[in-house]
Amino acid sequence: MFKPKEMSRAIIVGHKDVMEDTVNALHDINTFHIENFEEDDSGFKIGRSFQNAGDLSHKLVKLRSISSFLGLKPQEQNKQNVEDLLKDLDSKLLELENVVAEKNSHKNRLENQSKELETLKKDIIPFSGFSLDLGLYRGYKNITVITGSVKEDVTVAVAEVTQSYEIEQDLEIGTVVLFIRNEDRDKVLKVLSNFKFQELRVPDVDGIPNSLLANIEMEESEINTEIVSLEAEITKLKEKYSEFILASEEILSIESEKSEAPLRIATSEQTFVIDGWIPDDHYELLANTVDNATNGRGFVSKQEVTKEETNIIPIEYDNPKVSKPLEAIMDLYARPRYTEIDPTFLIFITFPLFYGLMLGDLGYASTLLLIALGLKKYVKIEALKPFFNVMIYCQIVSLVFGVLYGEIFGFSLASMHTAHGITAGLIPGFETIELFHSPIGNEVITFPVHRTHLAMTMLALSVVIGVIHINIGYLLGFINENRNHGIVSAMFEKGSWVIIEIAIGLLVLGYLEYIPMAAGIVVFLIGFIMLVKGEGIAGPLELPTLLSNTLSYTRLAAVGLSSVYIASTVNLLAFERIMPDEFGIMTIFALIVFFIGHLINTILSIVAPGLHSLRLQYVEFFTKFYEGGGRKYNPFGYIRKYTEE
Repeated sequence: MFKPKEMSRAIIVGHKDVMEDTVNALHDINTFHIENFEEDDSGFKIGRSFQNAGDLSHKLVKLRSISSFLGLKPQEQNKQNVEDLLKDLDSKLLELENVVAEKNSHKNRLENQSKELETLKKDIIPFSGFSLDLGLYRGYKNITVITGSVKEDVTVAVAEVTQSYEIEQDLEIGTVVLFIRNEDRDKVLKVLSNFKFQELRVPDVDGIPNSLLANIEMEESEINTEIVSLEAEITKLKEKYSEFILASEEILSIESEKSEAPLRIATSEQTFVIDGWIPDDHYELLANTVDNATNGRGFVSKQEVTKEETNIIPIEYDNPKVSKPLEAIMDLYARPRYTEIDPTFLIFITFPLFYGLMLGDLGYASTLLLIALGLKKYVKIEALKPFFNVMIYCQIVSLVFGVLYGEIFGFSLASMHTAHGITAGLIPGFETIELFHSPIGNEVITFPVHRTHLAMTMLALSVVIGVIHINIGYLLGFINENRNHGIVSAMFEKGSWVIIEIAIGLLVLGYLEYIPMAAGIVVFLIGFIMLVKGEGIAGPLELPTLLSNTLSYTRLAAVGLSSVYIASTVNLLAFERIMPDEFGIMTIFALIVFFIGHLINTILSIVAPGLHSLRLQYVEFFTKFYEGGGRKYNPFGYIRKYTEE
């Protein structure tokens, strides 16, 4: 649970005649991680793909292109028999390819026509205010036609430089058309430049602009109707072939992966060698599988792993099912190294705990829990499901703290006696119970716990949680260091920090005159010397982070309080500042403010507690013991979803 799966390095050797049988067998058991062979002076060369590799790859590319065109997504369906599928694959693929090519060509033609019409429409619109045929804007020898956009009336300005002109101007659209003599062209353009004139291209069509636009709209409507009809045909095609495509893509992916496996294998003229890793508890399965597949002509041997090779061992998590979703949080940071402690189970406890401690509201937690359950059910992307599960864990813990805090959307469930009188709660007869006085700020601990009245206590509790969490990190670091470099190194590198923390505690007691100050100073000097010995000059430079890391945990209280105050402010605005005594338009406005305010706070309830809880794991906790950087265990094989043998 606190370490990756035990792995063994295995070498598989055999005659080339049984290489394909060996590859097929390895793929079927889906448990052997193949190390890619790199050519060296050993005399072995990288193998060549099996004969069918090119054909499989070609078919797979075709099928994926068809799948992309149809917009096919992963779906639940009955598994298809591989033998039956392969029997009809070529004929069905050819049939499907021809139909899709025709539909694709038709769709492209319609889309191109639509784009051309849209471009033409944009070119004609500037001239829609004129009744002149567009064919009359060109084809003259002695006359220049100037067309462009301008926002002001230019008639007077043009008249000042030439008396020989005809002008049409639409000030609403901002278009001007000028017919002038060729020799006046430069003078007129110079005048127009003073009016921010921009030349427009006249479309190369004949006809009255408004008539042309009407025809274009009619053509666009016909094309859109045809596109809708074509998309309906494509949808039917997708429904008809979806099961075949998904199953075929899966089997072709499997066969293609097998056929290209030799590119990862060392080969000589007669033999092959496959190097890789397998979980210890699967080694016998590997040996028996290879032996059976090759009729005893393939041999598996377990190799001794040197200390240097532990850094390249692929990492497979070994956690209980309940904590597996948190492996996704680990992967966002880095997988553990083979010799490191795997903290997945610890963050399975602390990540939702910190999140719930910050959120702690029944309303927000219930809302987010329903959203997470819905996303988990309807979103079929496998990579996202662990995050939905993590979100569910966080909301369950938030519900527990919501009961402890007695909060729902910023409202208190229990009534409470304050200096200003009795503050009513949402549940009639449910009153706050006073338990005892907090040692911090003379605050009163109650049930439910009213966070806003226990700010100092909550901050102090956060610091205590931080001290515990950080020291668990140092303990794990001590174990890691002892495992890798021995007890002495562990004492100097990690034990020194604990001794310095003890020294700080003794110094505080000395300052309060409970014990002699000298005791704290002596212990601090011992810890300081050990730290320098263990980590060099970098160790003392990190001493300030001990304080900053500890104080960083105050965000557990601060983020939670900020959420409460935002919710309370929204409620105050909606029901005490805006809501009228009688139902009216302001009632609706108050409800809108209430809804939008809590919607924003709900979004913040995902982001703020999530990011801050994550930071406490990655920055404050992991830096005390965790390096990461392990390679992902990636067994040669495929988990079938759509096919079965």
